[in-house]
Amino acid sequence: MQALRFSDVNVGDKLPPLTLPAINRTTLALYAGASGDHNPIHIDIDFARKSRMPDVFAHGMLSAAYLGRLLTGWVPQTAVRNIAIRFTGITHLGNQPTCTGEVVEKFETNGEKRVKVAIKCMNQYGEDKLVGEATVALS
Repeated sequence: MQALRFSDVNVGDKLPPLTLPAINRTTLALYAGASGDHNPIHIDIDFARKSRMPDVFAHGMLSAAYLGRLLTGWVPQTAVRNIAIRFTGITHLGNQPTCTGEVVEKFETNGEKRVKVAIKCMNQYGEDKLVGEATVALS
């Protein structure tokens, strides 16, 4: 990855989108094992139905991890200063997540050049599932 420079980034620039495969039961099982989050609402259809859901659905933090991948596909992990997200919808089985970002501000803090990026994760229908912002440092 070539280092992105502060002078090369402008407000309004878009990050390369990250499109993932559709969410399936295997994805949820693998994420549960990797994260240690075995909440049955995400992996047990009977539990989900007792909770008045039609089926299991993705962990919110799985989509948050996808947003992290969006950022680290754009800048090195060491450049990420802050990520703040808000969950806005449920990611159901069959939803195909796409993560996007747009530069909304350039500024300097304590001598470090930084960029604020509006980020979101949505499904194939354009429905937002997570929205937020991240701050990254650039040279």
